[in-house]
Amino acid sequence: MASPLPLSADPDPSFAELIAGRPHLSADPASGLMVEEIPLARIAAAVGTPTWVYSAGALRRRARALTGALGGAGLTASVHYAVKANTSLAVLRVLADEGLGADVVSEGELLAARAAGIPGSAIVFSGVGKTEREMRLALAEDILQINIESAEEAEALSALAAGMGRTARVALRVNPDVDARTHAKITTGKSENKFGVAIDEAPALYARLAAMPGLKPVGVAVHIGSQITTGMAAYRAAYARVAELVTALRAQGLPVERIDCGGGLGIPYRDEPAPTPEALAGAIKGTLHNLGLPVMLEPGRWIAGPPGLLLASVVIQKRGASSRFLVLDAAMNDLVRPAMYDAWHGILPVGATALQAPLSPADVVGPVCETGDTFTRGRDLPDLPAGSLVALLDAGAYGAAMSSTYNMRPLAAEVMVDGARFAVVRDRQDHAALLAGQRLPDWIGNAAG
Repeated sequence: MASPLPLSADPDPSFAELIAGRPHLSADPASGLMVEEIPLARIAAAVGTPTWVYSAGALRRRARALTGALGGAGLTASVHYAVKANTSLAVLRVLADEGLGADVVSEGELLAARAAGIPGSAIVFSGVGKTEREMRLALAEDILQINIESAEEAEALSALAAGMGRTARVALRVNPDVDARTHAKITTGKSENKFGVAIDEAPALYARLAAMPGLKPVGVAVHIGSQITTGMAAYRAAYARVAELVTALRAQGLPVERIDCGGGLGIPYRDEPAPTPEALAGAIKGTLHNLGLPVMLEPGRWIAGPPGLLLASVVIQKRGASSRFLVLDAAMNDLVRPAMYDAWHGILPVGATALQAPLSPADVVGPVCETGDTFTRGRDLPDLPAGSLVALLDAGAYGAAMSSTYNMRPLAAEVMVDGARFAVVRDRQDHAALLAGQRLPDWIGNAAG
């Protein structure tokens, strides 16, 4: 595993600081931790735990903040939410109602976007391994754009499109060989990464695209990584290389209608620097404005991360030889980011009394039979006996979307809060569903076999 990202040497944010940085959260003296106008304890009582909880208000605010920043910079821009971050139909519909399109990387994500009401004309299909079936679906839905990541993919799509009597609008994804200085597992713009084509090879391939039947090249795409918190330098470097490429393509008489700027804007899980949408808009304007082209953005985490949390219960508070363990009913199969990326998530007690109680170090873990099933070590938390509720913050992106049924643990329920109302937007999976579709071959248990 890659080395964990360095954290600040400063103390962890206090409960009050964590709440203050997330406007959809508040601490009520009687009801405890609230999401918008709903106590989390009420959701736990009605739905059980573990449960994902999403704030519709926070989703709207963040979508508007991003589109507002782009407009404020004078950019002609469209935003296409990266569905991989959170595939909930309720989340997608809230964002669709805010005018966002979708960036998808699979057949399932495309179907989810369409089911949520996002038109094909607002959908971009990215990814290095699109299957023939996925390409056919994208062509049938006449989506806005397919991002081509290799010459081989271009040839396959050309043959399919020509055979179907369709024309695919394509952008060529380039790899600018820029280090975004994010976690090694989520960087995508370095030469050794699997994504895109080397930018030096792009002019020749773009010209080939223009000559291929069934393809219409409309632009250039770039995406350098996820959870970028180190400022705008990497973005500016990548966009500067894209600007040079567009200028070269135009010099060859090749059409370029738009630039896909990707996503990757990071969020402050703990105390990381927090690049703003205004800063990103400024980086785009500063490097690309002379081209006079509309741009596209594909944010995922920045939109969906902070509005979501994982609500869990303490199963047991265990006193070990050297640590106090809080064993939750949520586990790494629910929220895998700490185990996979050594990721830090804020953890808040839900009870009003617990939010004000004395603190001491605790290891917060799940019940899965892996030592890696650990959310944090040595975190200052109050005494939390069995049945106490906790909220793991900023889990709206790459939380439920990456969860699994490891240890035969059913997928958690999902709830959306909107002001003073909430609804279950995905039922808790039951154990029968875990076995559904399985069958024994007829020779097992058959004495005559």
